[in-house]
Amino acid sequence: MLTAIAAIFVLTYAAIAFEHPLGISKTATALLGAGLLWTIYAVTIGDHALVGHQLDESVASTAQIVFFLIGAMTIVEVIDAHDGFEVITSRINTTSQVTLMWLVGFVAFFLSAILDNLTTTIVMVSLIQRLIARRDDRLLFASLIVIAANAGGAWTVIGDVTTTMLWIGGQITPLNIMRAVFLPSLVNLLVPLAFISLSLRGKTIAAPPRDNGLLAVDRFERNLMFYLGLGVLIAVPAFKTVTHLPPFMGVLLGLGIVWLVGEIVHRDKDEHLRRPLSLAHALTRIDMGSIVFFIGILLAVACLEHAGLLTMLARWLEATIGRQDVIVVVLGLLSAIVDNVPLVAATMGMYDLGHYPPDSFLWEFIAYCAGTGGSILIIGSAAGVAAMGLERIEFLWYARRIAVPALAGYLAGAVVYVAQHAWLSGAVIGIQN
Repeated sequence: MLTAIAAIFVLTYAAIAFEHPLGISKTATALLGAGLLWTIYAVTIGDHALVGHQLDESVASTAQIVFFLIGAMTIVEVIDAHDGFEVITSRINTTSQVTLMWLVGFVAFFLSAILDNLTTTIVMVSLIQRLIARRDDRLLFASLIVIAANAGGAWTVIGDVTTTMLWIGGQITPLNIMRAVFLPSLVNLLVPLAFISLSLRGKTIAAPPRDNGLLAVDRFERNLMFYLGLGVLIAVPAFKTVTHLPPFMGVLLGLGIVWLVGEIVHRDKDEHLRRPLSLAHALTRIDMGSIVFFIGILLAVACLEHAGLLTMLARWLEATIGRQDVIVVVLGLLSAIVDNVPLVAATMGMYDLGHYPPDSFLWEFIAYCAGTGGSILIIGSAAGVAAMGLERIEFLWYARRIAVPALAGYLAGAVVYVAQHAWLSGAVIGIQN
């Protein structure tokens, strides 16, 4: 069974990677792969109650991410419909692609730390679509946003789902993870940012044509929906901290607030003016194909988790390699292929807090590697999948153009963390002596 499941997953992954040469939609491949994996697993196990329970768990966790994605993307579409991003784009005066690249990278890095990497990617990619006309240029910017958002999410407990898992599990604490992982995460961004900037030297920004048609919103309505929508998204981490409810509930609550305000603000407009500004219309504009692909790939990975393949892989690495730092680096590399959530969950099950207390080297290094390793491939993180859908980024294009800089940044950040930890540990020992 395990061999068949592994083979089907590899074939599914290969078909997704070669979507364009094969001419087969990645969404169809992901759904087919997920269906086949769970079918083989269910038939082989034979325990229908167990498989049903495991599938329910997987669907529930997948649905949380999907609901969050739908809510965030809809809010962004509403902001865009009201020309809300003009609030930001009107203040960006540079015509240099290099300058804009660095600006976008740092904004995404710090915004991801207070939002999360998925929401940040959606917001920032939507922003550059308003700034850059040429699609080839936008692909580079969208790819850099993925790297920046994942790097920024790794150094706070609310920036990435894996750091949140470690925080809830008691493996890390908020202030210590910020102190330990900030510098490695920054290096993770700076290396590919510098590399990509070299290819943009001397290039200028080609702005998209502005719509000079009659816009059905005035300045007040534009600013209101922009600040309300962005404020709702920023408030989601605080909502989670206060209520302990999953983030998707905060997004859905925020979506309801934005919807209500929109209905009140536009209630006196004619139908043909009100409809393009409504939440109902925004829902029709989000990319459902990408969301369905997201469902398929997450359910496929969940099957690997329940079949025990990820735990077996983690234990094999422990027995074969032995060195914790190398194992964690390899797990981060694997998160570029397999979702980092089950990988981190498997690692949390392998190592207990009795031997590895909170904020120890192991947990902090896992937070860095699992949070940033997914940037190496476009489908290695939720942020990458979102960008893939928003800008139609091809898997092979990303692998050729971005994978090497992203890998270099990942390894550089890992070296910085190990060196920083060794230096701080030595300093503490020196003080104690």
